[in-house]
Amino acid sequence: MIQTLAFYLFATLVIGSAVMVIMARNPVHSVLWLILAFFNAAGLMVMVGAEFIAALLVIVYVGAVAVLFLFVVMMLDIDFSEMRAGFVKNFPLGIAIALVLLAELVLGIGAYRAGALQLGTPSGVAAPLADRANIESIGAVLYRDYLFLFEAAGVILLVAMVGAIVLTHRQRPDGARGQQDIGKQVRRNPDEATVMKQPTIGKGVEL
Repeated sequence: MIQTLAFYLFATLVIGSAVMVIMARNPVHSVLWLILAFFNAAGLMVMVGAEFIAALLVIVYVGAVAVLFLFVVMMLDIDFSEMRAGFVKNFPLGIAIALVLLAELVLGIGAYRAGALQLGTPSGVAAPLADRANIESIGAVLYRDYLFLFEAAGVILLVAMVGAIVLTHRQRPDGARGQQDIGKQVRRNPDEATVMKQPTIGKGVEL
């Protein structure tokens, strides 16, 4: 009885938080709702015995990804009026994409239940692995059965990182890239440099 109540509590909070992520007008509030969704999803993972995934949700997604999203959103200069205008303008396209994704999800679930994907047990519950911890089981499957996909995901993330660096890199008009000119620093005249001293009260800094 308690597990059923906990499941419905976590599930309701996850769905409600996910809805608020896309409905909140302030992007900072959206990130905070996302953090709440991650915490409740971790609670669901603990209930099904996947404590490793629950720890990943809290440590990686809440402790790193969501905090990074929060910092990025707070540093951006967002024009809320322009954002709302763009939302209204692209609303039909968003609905069309959502319908396509929903159709793909329904087809995937139908193919799974029809037996096209032989995963887990016929009842739809994941097959239990005896005498193994969750971390060991995930590592065995990830680095044995899905090694190519795992490496491909790493390459895609590397290309995305390089692309982000290339897109955000800006060259100055004078050709300088913000690098130090060691020779110029060595050749400087000490008499023209600023000297920091311990000034007395009321006399300031001597140049």
